[in-house]
Amino acid sequence: MSESIQGSAIAIAAVERETGLSKDTLRIWERRYGFPRPLRDSQGERAYPMDQVEKLRLLKRLMDAGYRPGKLVGLDMEALRSLGKDAAGAEAAQTKLGAPYRELLEAHDVGGLRRQLQQALLTMGLERFVTGHVAPLNTAVGEAWLRGEISVAQEHVYTEAVQLVLRQAIGSMPEPSGPAPRILMATLPQEPHGLGLLMAEALLSLHGWRCISLGVKVPLEDIVVAAGLIRAHIVALSFSGSFPATQASASLQELRSRLPARTVIWAGGSSLALQRRMPDGVHPVPDIGLLPGLVDQWRHPADPSTT
Repeated sequence: MSESIQGSAIAIAAVERETGLSKDTLRIWERRYGFPRPLRDSQGERAYPMDQVEKLRLLKRLMDAGYRPGKLVGLDMEALRSLGKDAAGAEAAQTKLGAPYRELLEAHDVGGLRRQLQQALLTMGLERFVTGHVAPLNTAVGEAWLRGEISVAQEHVYTEAVQLVLRQAIGSMPEPSGPAPRILMATLPQEPHGLGLLMAEALLSLHGWRCISLGVKVPLEDIVVAAGLIRAHIVALSFSGSFPATQASASLQELRSRLPARTVIWAGGSSLALQRRMPDGVHPVPDIGLLPGLVDQWRHPADPSTT
């Protein structure tokens, strides 16, 4: 029998958006680990109490830090928060959230946060801003959440401000003149996070590339079709640390088999799949700071006779 819903509970699609865990992952964990334990609405659809959603958020963040779900799901919130503090504290000296950003987040000052980011952009220039400022700041914000120093809402405020500043920077750039490398950018249906993709788009646009972004949660079939229509030189995908490594590897293998040999694949992000052996024509990009070097390699390929 379906359980009746008592108190606040949200549908599985909303849980996917809130936690970054796919519907498939939620269902697999339910069968394999007995958690989460969804209630049922009047139509028999899954709905998740907010205390379970909070635990799922924390599980996802710990997976991004390198923990395996089988070691985590059975733990209570106190144990998970303790792990979170340990994970966040490991690099605290390098990734501590600076006072200006902390104060703006505590005040939920979206305008002030945006101005702080824009000032950093003007001071550093776009490439250094993305690789040397936003990338470590992303880590610091995530670890501050793990330590319980900021809320999920404050983390969303930060992400929204960064995305707005990056989109404005991209929108202010002129269209590439003449022939330019065409790069198709997307994430797969199980990956809802697009900030890394936007950071890459900003860097590549700065270097004069023609970026065509399909956004997040794009079916692999649509990526293949779009790559053919625009005759993409490169297809770039992003995988967060919570994306199942086996699934990421299988998806990259399938995509490689369905694209022309001339189309290179770049796989970015923190998924463990990027540490595995890649098929020919698939290049892992585990650090956004590697992109400028890849751009140079693309434009100035090594002469085989000299290697």
